[in-house]
Amino acid sequence: MILAAGLGERMRPLTDHTPKPLLVAGGKPLIVWQIERLGTAGFRELVINHAHLGQQIEDYLGDGAGLGVRIAWSREPEPLESAGGIATALPHLGDAPFLVSNGDVYTEFDYARLAPVLADMAANPEHLAHLVLVDNPPHHPDGDFMLASDRVSTLPLAPHATRLTFSGIGCYRPELFTGIPAGSKARLAPLLIAAMQRGRVTGEHFKGRWEDIGTPARLAALDRELTQARVREEKTCSPT
Repeated sequence: MILAAGLGERMRPLTDHTPKPLLVAGGKPLIVWQIERLGTAGFRELVINHAHLGQQIEDYLGDGAGLGVRIAWSREPEPLESAGGIATALPHLGDAPFLVSNGDVYTEFDYARLAPVLADMAANPEHLAHLVLVDNPPHHPDGDFMLASDRVSTLPLAPHATRLTFSGIGCYRPELFTGIPAGSKARLAPLLIAAMQRGRVTGEHFKGRWEDIGTPARLAALDRELTQARVREEKTCSPT
């Protein structure tokens, strides 16, 4: 599932007329970068939710065939927060553990590494969630959770443990959300914290590229970087 229902308030005025996942960096909308990486990793059955200007996203991507995936749409009359959006989309997601990522970030994370995590979660009902954590960006210096070995917690699980930031990439069992009525607003953090307190959340530290595109300045910087990289690649590949 790709979460794409946010208002993108920090990106205004860009998001007054364009949903944040469709903002362009390096010649592609942010959500297309995500879809391409997911498809390359073998995740080709996608669910995408939308609310704010969401019909634009649906019109742009259609059924996903142009990108080699198949998309089911979960439409929200207003943004339901992350957990509310996932709970509402459960009929599309089925009974097996599933992967969720945000549609408005840029990352070079290899989603294929989560396939064995999902298999383990399917075999182990006690394993409710798995989070991908990243180094704290400058705009979020205090982080979100702590990681010791493969366990995630809000409290130190080992001496000198440091807080890391939740990337928005996670794997979940459907029952994590079954207490949330479809169509209701609900945040994800309280569900995760409750599961952490029972030792049912694992995680990993991704040290590669991950960008929260939360301001127009960050989008412009990413656009310049990706555009320059594309131009260099085109020059390298062009015949002499």
